[in-house]
Amino acid sequence: MQNYKKFLLAAAVSMAFSATAMAETLKMGIEAAYPPFNNKDASGNVVGFDKDIGDALCAKMKVEKCEVYVSDWDGIIPALNAKKFDFLVSSLSITDERKQAVDFTDPYYSNKLQFIAAKSIKDFKTDANYLKGKIIGAQRATLAGTYLEDKLPDTTAKLYDTQENAYLDLTSGRLDGMLADKYVQYEWLKSKDGSAYEFKGDPVVESDKIGIAVRKGDPLRERLNKALAEIKADGTYKKINDKYFPFSIE
Repeated sequence: MQNYKKFLLAAAVSMAFSATAMAETLKMGIEAAYPPFNNKDASGNVVGFDKDIGDALCAKMKVEKCEVYVSDWDGIIPALNAKKFDFLVSSLSITDERKQAVDFTDPYYSNKLQFIAAKSIKDFKTDANYLKGKIIGAQRATLAGTYLEDKLPDTTAKLYDTQENAYLDLTSGRLDGMLADKYVQYEWLKSKDGSAYEFKGDPVVESDKIGIAVRKGDPLRERLNKALAEIKADGTYKKINDKYFPFSIE
């Protein structure tokens, strides 16, 4: 009888431990102001490519609850390192500078940087001579913003807290053009506000790799990489891709 009681106790402890392990909750960090990758719908819910990818990864990792934490872009990496969320899936370019602060997963999509400007500007060029003295918008703390400051020092780079605010200034005539991620621009150009604008020239950066960020040394990185490989292999990734784009961004 004594041994049987010990067996029951051990079984109960094991079941409790398993239930705790299965009841994992993870928080994903998202800017929610960068459509179609991340934004809010009319009801205030976070939606977009990044959100769908994050949900799919959580499902593959068998996470019971995957919560969303919205953060302003400027403070999104500090928020991750302050443990306000567990991983950051918000169209973050993998750069050497950011690698000093966080670890990245394998890329989950590839991007390009390209200029847009009004269709009425027929002679718009993307070389330094033409852009000298021009006012070009970009989002702050992005690859586009860094490109303008480093590669086009004679251009006035006007940087914004969100891409949406940059578009407001563009349509208000305060900017001569915009530099941003091609696939974000592609979405905006289809809108009513963007219909008077178009891509100008070829992409100036061809291979911008986008990754999911975790805190330095966090083993969650390997779990995310495994889940990412799985959703690419089973067709889940393609379904998400096709929901937003008529071409592959992988």
